[in-house]
Amino acid sequence: MGDRETCNHSEVTDFILVGFRVRPELHILLFLLFLLVYTMILLGNIGMMVIIMFDPQLNTPMYFFLGNLSFIDLFYSSVIAPKAMINFLSESKSISYAGCVTQFFLFGLFIVTEGFLLAAMAYDRFIAICNPLLYTVQMSTHLCVQLVAGSYFCGCITSVLHTSMTFALSFCASRTIDHFYCDTRPLQRLSCSDLFTLKMVSFTFSGLIVFPTIIVIIVSYLYIVSTVLKIPSTEGRQKAFSTCSSHLGVVSVLYGAVSFMYLTPDTFPELSKVASLCYTLLTPMLNPLIYSLRNKDVKEALYKLVEKKSTILWLLFLFH
Repeated sequence: MGDRETCNHSEVTDFILVGFRVRPELHILLFLLFLLVYTMILLGNIGMMVIIMFDPQLNTPMYFFLGNLSFIDLFYSSVIAPKAMINFLSESKSISYAGCVTQFFLFGLFIVTEGFLLAAMAYDRFIAICNPLLYTVQMSTHLCVQLVAGSYFCGCITSVLHTSMTFALSFCASRTIDHFYCDTRPLQRLSCSDLFTLKMVSFTFSGLIVFPTIIVIIVSYLYIVSTVLKIPSTEGRQKAFSTCSSHLGVVSVLYGAVSFMYLTPDTFPELSKVASLCYTLLTPMLNPLIYSLRNKDVKEALYKLVEKKSTILWLLFLFH
């Protein structure tokens, strides 16, 4: 039978994740690199969530969104990194059919949710800077919960549809996915089905996700820049811009990498793998660093938390 022989998707029991095409002796180095980055992701995002939950001064809409961003970053990186690390040390490099479906669905859910959440965070900054006197009224707890819940709902609907259509395809005899996780383009290369409908639906949903969120972000920042430039003091302008620069950095990295990955021709698989690292591992690692290093409130909350824990440990040591 030829390698392009058609087989029904229900007959596929597992896939092979090729990963990075490097010499075998470099797999240990890649494993250690992924382990280091994933450890930083765990520490950074869990730490950020703990700080936000335990410091009353961070009980604001901005930090409510930031806590959810850390939660999303933590989970979608956890969908990818552990399996990739296992495969660096494994001979088979296989992933079950159910595991591939689950990975595909969860990653789609969290990455789309993050896109909508970043738009909600841009709107939050717009209200905080352009309408500060009405901030607590307009950005009520009810609205914040609705925005986050709506982000998850959009992510879930999109991922359910995309996952069901992708895995309804018939795959060819080759089960080898040329990537380090189950992604759209590598799976489409294995399909013997007509991809026109799937590509049209994917393109439509991408437009419905990307354009509204980008428009909200751009319009919000146009109003923010216009308002900030009217602030007479240099210190006031710097303070206003500092609250937005972290968010803009996160948006730039995420949307830049995703756009490069999915809007460029699929002719260089290895380059696509490197680009996908930006939003699967690099962004979740950098987000807590960006927001903590450039945020005075977070740094003060971290110092207080560390000081409190140190005091408790010292008292336990004294009375032991």
